[in-house]
Amino acid sequence: MKKIVILLISISVVAGLSSCHKFLDIKPKGYTIPQYYEDYAKLMNSMDLVRVSAAYPNYLTDDAAAGEDNDVTVGASYLDMSDYKKALYSFQPGAVFSAGSMDPLWEPAYSHIYTYNIVINNIMAVPDATDGDKKQLRAEALVGRALEFLNLVNAYAKHYDPATAATDYGIPLVLSEDINASYKRNTVQEVYDKIKADLEEGLKDLPTKPKNIFRPSKSVGYSFLSRMYLYMGRYDDALSNARSALALNNNLLDYTLYTNIDGITFGRVCLTSDNTQRFPDANLSSESIWVKLGSASSSSVNAAVYASDDLQQAFGRNLPANATDMRWQLFFCHGQSAFGLDVVKFPGRHLYAPYIDFNLGLSSGEIYLVAAECEARVGDKDQALKYLDAIRNKRIKNNQPLVAASKDEALQLALDERRREMCLVGCTRLIDLKRLNKDPRFAKTVTHKRGTVTYTLAPNDNKYILPVPPKVLEFNHDMPLYER
Repeated sequence: MKKIVILLISISVVAGLSSCHKFLDIKPKGYTIPQYYEDYAKLMNSMDLVRVSAAYPNYLTDDAAAGEDNDVTVGASYLDMSDYKKALYSFQPGAVFSAGSMDPLWEPAYSHIYTYNIVINNIMAVPDATDGDKKQLRAEALVGRALEFLNLVNAYAKHYDPATAATDYGIPLVLSEDINASYKRNTVQEVYDKIKADLEEGLKDLPTKPKNIFRPSKSVGYSFLSRMYLYMGRYDDALSNARSALALNNNLLDYTLYTNIDGITFGRVCLTSDNTQRFPDANLSSESIWVKLGSASSSSVNAAVYASDDLQQAFGRNLPANATDMRWQLFFCHGQSAFGLDVVKFPGRHLYAPYIDFNLGLSSGEIYLVAAECEARVGDKDQALKYLDAIRNKRIKNNQPLVAASKDEALQLALDERRREMCLVGCTRLIDLKRLNKDPRFAKTVTHKRGTVTYTLAPNDNKYILPVPPKVLEFNHDMPLYER
């Protein structure tokens, strides 16, 4: 199979090397070649590695509603949307991106994987560091690569199913920094096996405390495993790892302390007691376990979509009388926006506009939700409610304890809470739709509207699967594809 050009996009200057076997021996003019520990440490400190995912998959979900053709909110106008966003929102079959255009999810991910491979495959040979330091850096790279693989396989493949994963098309497992190597499209099972192996190997050498919030620690390992096992439907394993992660970090930020101010974008969510103190971005949040942000070209859908009617109804469920869900209150503009001097009105609609760099890595809030869902599925119903109440007390002003008569009721409460907590951020809702559609209890048809036109996406339709970008297929004509 021909080499995959994904490695040639936005990679670092070390990409000039032709073979991993000659990696430390060849010094082409004009290239910086890692030779010492500090060189590899600098690679791992690159802020480029922090941007791991894109927000555009939200246009496929039941959370987003596009604006009118010529909307008063210019950024949400349907006619001004990129062609690929229109293709997703209207559930068009076939390719999403046009020939030669960039996919801001696929391409940065494989660029990062290239860098991680350099560290994984070569760091142990450097002469100027202890084995412990080298193993730790390699462990961080293993976990970083695993996160990229997990994001990719859940976006570009069928959701994990133990009955079919061994034959379902996954994504290419690129494990070498040799840009001339040949690759194949591995199965979903092969990809998950590699993710699991990398995590388990890396966890042994991760530190208890990270060097900084952008670098992984043991808490990241447990948190990551809890997410992975949740996606696999291995709820006992997800629960045990979630418990281990929460034992290391169970902090929750109190949203009830915040309010909104008009006239600005970033900073419009601020402390009620001091409007100069904005809602903390991911790197400053006490909830953050491992910080990752959105890709530079598709980091968020700020002021680009309205809440769907379905999402609005979701925020109204399980809400006590006289209570306010601060996620709904703070992160949406209700009926009007004021980002500058002008007030823009859109009666009856709710514009998503938090202008906060939320964490797309791992946070304690997500782990509470994993623990709650898994307790409701395979554990203790009442413990599930305790996890949910813990997070709701920090999100809902005047909250009251939840009540559930059965584990099924507790599970529905957990899934509702997860949707509210993680709406319109990264690929989370798309992945949840794919995994929940496999259970008839939770399968749903997604409906989008544009004026009088209605678009629908049935459960388990292949259009939930993002297609391999045309730029990649130009060089890999024989890559197997999903029909969508």
